[in-house]
Amino acid sequence: MLYLDHAASAPVRPEVRDAILPFLGERHGNASSHHTVGEDMAAALDDARRRVAHVFGMRPGDIVFTSGGTEANNLAIKGIAIAAALGRGIRPHIITSPIEHESVLASCEYLERVHGASVTRVPVDPTGRIDPDEVRAAMRDETVLVSVGYANNEVGTVQDVEAIAAVVGKVPLHLDAVQAAGWLPLAGTGADALSVAGHKLGAPHGTGVLAIRGRIPLEPLLHGGGQERGRRSGTEHVAGAVAMAVALELAETEREETSARVGALRNGFTARVLELIPEASLTGDPVHRLPGTASFTFAGVSGEAVLLELERRGVVSSSGSACAAGSDEPSHVLVALGVAPEVAQTAVRFTFGHHVAGDASPVADAVAAAVAAVRSR
Repeated sequence: MLYLDHAASAPVRPEVRDAILPFLGERHGNASSHHTVGEDMAAALDDARRRVAHVFGMRPGDIVFTSGGTEANNLAIKGIAIAAALGRGIRPHIITSPIEHESVLASCEYLERVHGASVTRVPVDPTGRIDPDEVRAAMRDETVLVSVGYANNEVGTVQDVEAIAAVVGKVPLHLDAVQAAGWLPLAGTGADALSVAGHKLGAPHGTGVLAIRGRIPLEPLLHGGGQERGRRSGTEHVAGAVAMAVALELAETEREETSARVGALRNGFTARVLELIPEASLTGDPVHRLPGTASFTFAGVSGEAVLLELERRGVVSSSGSACAAGSDEPSHVLVALGVAPEVAQTAVRFTFGHHVAGDASPVADAVAAAVAAVRSR
C-alpha cells in the first residue's frame, strides 16, 4: 500500500519513537514536582523547549507546547484577540482569508459571536494567493491580529508571508504553519506567532507548538496551575515536548534536500497525471506550492469514488482536509478559488512524505486507471 496522505498525518519517525520511549517508562513524574523525579522531567522539558525555540529562531520562553495544531491556532487567535480587546477596551478586528483551516475559521467565528469581534476575510486569487495590498486595505485602528496560513492544507499554495508581514506593521501576525513545517523555513518569516502540529512531522498525535513572541499579550484558554508561563495550564506532556523537539530538528536539518527531491518527484507525477487525464485540472498555485502536494479536480467523476478505486489499486490519498472528512459540502477552499461546487466535489489530493523516492509514473498510471474505471460505470 502506498500512502500519499501525509498532509493528514505522517507516521511516527523511528528517531522520535526512540527518544520518547524512556518517558513512557522509567522517566516519569510531574515536571512541576519539587523532587528529583520531577526535576528530571523539568530538565527534559526545558531542553525540549530550547531545541524547539532554536528551530523557530525564538527564545525558549516563546514556546508553548499544545495538544496539536488546532489548539495552537485557537490559542493564538482567541488568546491574542481577547487580550488585545481587554487591554485596549475595544471590539477587536481580525483579518484572515476564506481558505484557512477550519480551526482558524471557527475561532474567528467564535470571536464574532461571543466577543462582538469583526472579521475581514480578504479574498484570494484563483491560485489561492493573498494579495498583501488587500491586507493593507483591510487594516483598521481596531485591528488586533492578522492570521493566515503559511501554506494551504488542501491545495498546497504558499503565501508570500514576508510581504504580508511588511504591511501589517505592529499588528501581530499569526501563521498557521502546520502544513509548512518541514518544507519551508519557520525562522525569519516576520511572524509574531506560528502554529505547528507534531503528527505532520513524524511526532505522535496530540503534540503541537504555538511559538509566540513574549511581547505579545496572550489570554489563556485553559486555567488552572499556571503551567507554560501561565499561557496553558495543565500537567506538561514531557514525552510530547521531546517528540516535538526531535521531529522539528530532523525536519529542519533535512528540509532543503527533502524539498528538492520530493518536489522533483511531485512535478513528474503532476505532469504525468495531466498528460494521461485531459479532464484533470491542477488546483492551487503551480509555482508557489508545497513540494509534496498535488491536488486535482477530475471533472465529471466523484472524487470519493476515485479515492475508493485508488485504494483498491494500492494507493491511499484524500479528497482534501481530513478535518472535513465525511462532509457532503464542497471544499470551502476550492469554492473560494472560484471552482464550481460540483467540480470541487471531484477533488483528490496527493501529499508525499519526506521518505518517498523513485519514479512516480506508476502512481500516475494508477490514478488514470482509477478515473477511467469510475467514468466507465
